[in-house]
Amino acid sequence: MSFNRCIARIFLIVIFFIGGCATEPPSYKEGATIAVWDIEDLSPMGSGRPDLGQLLSAKVIETLNETGRQTVVERERLLLALEELGLGTTSLVDEATRLRIGRIVGARLMVFGGYQVIADKMRLDLRLVEVESGGILKAAQRTTSAADVSGWLKAATEATSELF
Repeated sequence: MSFNRCIARIFLIVIFFIGGCATEPPSYKEGATIAVWDIEDLSPMGSGRPDLGQLLSAKVIETLNETGRQTVVERERLLLALEELGLGTTSLVDEATRLRIGRIVGARLMVFGGYQVIADKMRLDLRLVEVESGGILKAAQRTTSAADVSGWLKAATEATSELF
């Protein structure tokens, strides 16, 4: 056997050994503490339904609770953290502020989102964000009829399930 073949085999063995020792990055999805913010109305002026953001957020929380695999931070804890920091609702526009509050309440993940009503369609966008890095881990999007509120709730359930 030639010297080059011997070196190549040793190299391959070392590569396979190192590859086998590599660990998968931690998954925060199972058992993670999650904070869910109100879904924002991003509709053009006058075409949205501002009260539905809370309804959609509640459906996201309900879907997460039904799985039983995550711990969801109570909305009241998020509001208490806002009060303690002396922040008003205008500060919530800033995602960095939301992530800071997530750290304070012990959340490892956060769900942010928005919806738009344009003509006869409603589009819902959700994103799962890692609190520590601020990185988006996954995003989900659904479109349904703007007139069908039950379709909105179904879209929220499906998008949440896709995130996890």
